[in-house]
Amino acid sequence: MANLRIQDLPATERPRERLAAQGPDALSNAEHIAIILRSGLKGRSVIEVAQQLLAKFGTLENLARASLDELQQIPGIGRDKAIGLTSAFTLARRMARELHQDTPLLDTPERVANLLREDNRLYEVENFQIVLLNTRRRLIRVEHISQGTLDTILVHPREVFKLAIAAGAAAVILVHNHPSGDPTPSEADIKVTRDLIRAGQLLKIDVLDHVIIGRKTPERGQDYLSLREMGFFYS
Repeated sequence: MANLRIQDLPATERPRERLAAQGPDALSNAEHIAIILRSGLKGRSVIEVAQQLLAKFGTLENLARASLDELQQIPGIGRDKAIGLTSAFTLARRMARELHQDTPLLDTPERVANLLREDNRLYEVENFQIVLLNTRRRLIRVEHISQGTLDTILVHPREVFKLAIAAGAAAVILVHNHPSGDPTPSEADIKVTRDLIRAGQLLKIDVLDHVIIGRKTPERGQDYLSLREMGFFYS
């Protein structure tokens, strides 16, 4: 199929027609990408270009993280097609976030990780967020506080609690990602957690947990850690 154009395929083998007849689950990742790319590749097969994208980036996650410049390194992918791919992946992340908004009760680290996993897995540096909650531990909103480097982040209590007070939050949950994939807290993570707990106590705003999001591995079946569950919170 490498050098065959979509229009040269029998109608029953074209990705659009197959999706309409058999449903989206019948298509491969390359075929779905081909539908997004559509045509206009100056004689190149859209399927071939889709396969090249997957071969270069390896996984859909890596492809979703690719910048516009990185996408345009693939022959046939210009600025408009790179923008189209980026928009498609952005919509997918937003849809995942909407699905979790049906159950905005955030009373466990797992629920917090489920809410923020899709956004955090794409960050290439550490990003610190706070989850603002009402008295019933239900979501008010998520606020992004700061961005750091590959392995450290700066957080000031003033920024955290200014937003919590403005939102009328009764409690907050701290969240950040580890781009390395290992969610084990650093000494800096533990220190900033304890600093924010003390500041929250003065302001009567509970800091309920600090959830660090990483990635699963065969040895590590969970892609997040809770500092409360690890015993770093006061009793």
